[in-house]
Amino acid sequence: MKILLLGPNGQLGWELRRSLAPLGQVIALDRHGADGLCGDLADAEGLAATVRALRPRVIVNAGAYTAVDRAEAEPALAERINAQAPAVLARTAAACGALLLHYGTDYVFDGSGERPWREDDATGPLSVYGRTKLAGEQAIVQSGCAHLILRTSWVYAARGGNFARTMLRLGAEREHLSVIDDQWGAPTGAELIADVSAHALAQVLRQPGKAGIYHLAAAGETSWFSYAKYVFAQARQAQSAIKLVVKDIAPIATADYPTPAQRPHNSRLDTRKLQAAFDLTLPPWQDGVRRMLQEILQAP
Repeated sequence: MKILLLGPNGQLGWELRRSLAPLGQVIALDRHGADGLCGDLADAEGLAATVRALRPRVIVNAGAYTAVDRAEAEPALAERINAQAPAVLARTAAACGALLLHYGTDYVFDGSGERPWREDDATGPLSVYGRTKLAGEQAIVQSGCAHLILRTSWVYAARGGNFARTMLRLGAEREHLSVIDDQWGAPTGAELIADVSAHALAQVLRQPGKAGIYHLAAAGETSWFSYAKYVFAQARQAQSAIKLVVKDIAPIATADYPTPAQRPHNSRLDTRKLQAAFDLTLPPWQDGVRRMLQEILQAP
């Protein structure tokens, strides 16, 4: 089986290279492409030509425009990558009979309330990023192609930048920190997302009726403030080479830290549909974060 993987060098794409390998031949194309093939999500014509040339059984789109604040100033580029590219992939997938695996986000919701969002809840994105990601989802569904859309949130990996790394860096530089305490979600590792993706993909290929939209996040919930406290506690317990000088962390409201793009307060995702459909148990968010921190703190 031939699998076309787009966005292979991002946090999620890197893990997908590993998790998808047992399922078939993975052809990984970044935005620079290779051998005349296009992996640039901003090049609609090139993407379509590549899918037609390869005729893969599965297309996995792990790429996206994820600079949430910058998207407010670059809406056309965000639209091209997050909405138009998935639309093109969906149309060409439908034409060649491929299954399209795509990743969504909690930003398609308005972040109100405290209940975890279900797949059938009304959407209401607050930002350019959220609106373009929603448009991409809608284009895939409307295309009629076989699809699996996994919405996730608060993604991290040991590889690349993430919230935990930022906190460790700041904790080694400053004695006093302020962290937002009124945005709630579940930190979800790229490793977990990739493994669940491969598991679900294999089942959908055997049972096409399982295709559709699902929410995927680690179990439990936390705020960024509590997440930061957990990171520092783990670092101190590990007695890492990172010398923390931070003495106190102050919880602050989102309103106290204005950003160009509005963030959702409630990023909780209800994962019961995913767990039931694919017979999965999602681990607590602390498990993945602890594992990631062990890699970071033990790195030379």
